[in-house]
Amino acid sequence: MSTSATTSPNPVTLDPQTRFRETALVRRKKFTEKLARLTFLTMTLLMIFPLLLIVSYLIYKAAPILSINFILDNPVRGMRAGGIWPAFLGTLYLVGISLLVSAPIGVLAAVYLNEYARENWFTRIINLAVVNLAGVPSIVHALFGLGAFVLFAGMGRSILAASLTLAIMTLPVIIASTKEALGAVPTAFREACWNVGATRWQTIRRIVLPNSISGILTGIILQVSRAAGETAPIMFTGAVFFKAIEKGDIFAYGLFDQSMALSMHLFTISTQVPNVPEALPYGTAVVLLGTVLLVNALAIVLRVYLRSRKKW
Repeated sequence: MSTSATTSPNPVTLDPQTRFRETALVRRKKFTEKLARLTFLTMTLLMIFPLLLIVSYLIYKAAPILSINFILDNPVRGMRAGGIWPAFLGTLYLVGISLLVSAPIGVLAAVYLNEYARENWFTRIINLAVVNLAGVPSIVHALFGLGAFVLFAGMGRSILAASLTLAIMTLPVIIASTKEALGAVPTAFREACWNVGATRWQTIRRIVLPNSISGILTGIILQVSRAAGETAPIMFTGAVFFKAIEKGDIFAYGLFDQSMALSMHLFTISTQVPNVPEALPYGTAVVLLGTVLLVNALAIVLRVYLRSRKKW
C-alpha cells in the first residue's frame, strides 16, 4: 500500500504549467465565442455599410445645390429652381405640433396603463389595440384624419389637421415605448417609497418617471423620424403643392393655413414636375434626412446624459 501511494500522481505537486493548461473543452468554448463575435460584427457591418453607401450617394448627388440659400429661398420657375424654405418650415411646424400633442398624451396614457390600471381583460384589449395601431398603414390614418379633423371637426385642410393626424399615427409608438420604460424600473423602488408613506403619484413623479425618461425619449425619437417622413397623412389633410412665404420668416404659417412639407415636396418634384435639375430632389432628400438626424442626435445626447445619472 505504501508503494502505490508513492507512485500515484499527486495533482498538487504537478508542474503549474501543466496544471493550468487549456483543455480541449476550453479551446472549443473560446473558438465558439470568437465565431459568435465575428458573426455579430459581420451582421452589424452588413447593416451599416448600405446605410453609409446610400447617405454618401445622396450627398454626392446633392453637393452642387446644397447651400444655406437653398434652405432659405422659395422655389421658383415652377419649383425647378430656388430653395425649399416653405417646405422646410412646414415640416418643422407639422412635426413640432404633432409632438406637442402626442408626447404628453402618450406618456400619461402609458403611466395610467402601467401604474394605475388593473390587469384584466379590458386592459389587455387596450394594450393589444395599442400594439396593433402601431402597425396600421399611414394611408389609413390619412383617411381617418380627413374624416375626423378636416370634415367632422371643421378644421379644413390645415397645419392643425395634418399635425393631429400625425399625432394619432405616432401615438401608439410613444405609448408602447413609454410603457416598456416604466416597466423596466424595479418594483423595489416603488415599494421603498410606499413603505415610507409616499403616495402612488409621488412615487411616479419623483422616482418612476425620472428613472425611465431615457426610454421615454426613445419613443419620442421614433415619433419625430416617422412624422417627418410621412407623405400620405399630410397630403390628405394639410399639405399643398406650392406656397410662397417670406424668406427666413419662421412665423409665416398659421395653425389653419395650409403648408408645404419636405416629404410632399420631394414626392412632387420627383414625379409631377418635368425637367427638374438632377441635384434638386437629392438636395431636398439630404435636408430632410439631415433635419431628422439632427433632431434625433439632440434627443440621443439628452438620453445618454439622463441615463448616466441613473443610480442603478
